Amino acid sequence: MKNVNPVRRIALLSMMIAVTHVGRLMLQILPNVQPVTTILIILTLSMGIADGLIVAVLSILISNLTLGMGIWTFAQIISFSVIVLITGLVIKPMYKKIPKWMMVLYAAFAGILYGLVVSFIMKYLLGFENFWAYYMMGVPMDLMHAFGNGLFYIILSPVLFPLIEKNLETRGYIRNRSKDI
Repeated sequence: MKNVNPVRRIALLSMMIAVTHVGRLMLQILPNVQPVTTILIILTLSMGIADGLIVAVLSILISNLTLGMGIWTFAQIISFSVIVLITGLVIKPMYKKIPKWMMVLYAAFAGILYGLVVSFIMKYLLGFENFWAYYMMGVPMDLMHAFGNGLFYIILSPVLFPLIEKNLETRGYIRNRSKDI
């Protein structure tokens, strides 16, 4: 992003980190249903990969201080980083041409991908032999994550895209964004 006021950008990123943290805390009673993945997708599409990665790393570190820090924290950070990178490198260049229902499916797919990446990383961190048995035990949780992501995309995209866009447009950051959201 060109002509970015660093103070305003930090304020916006801090707000997004706070929203992800509060979202995780409020919904911790529902296993794997949280708005973090969807917020990261929306943020990456709106602001870019670097900002998505900043929010991904800091939101996981901060919320895991409350919810429990452990070896899984590294796996979560890497998994969210993979989602941010795929969103920024693959989805963002063609985003204006993608219908909303496909973005809902992508958000759901990100929940499945998250679980696969976490399981793969945990295999190497913990050294267990039967990856597929471990992964298959987590599939119901991944499906809940996928369902939650799709639902959160439907709920949050009409709210967060305009909020981020308005915040950045009034400061001259975003040019030529599509109004079809």
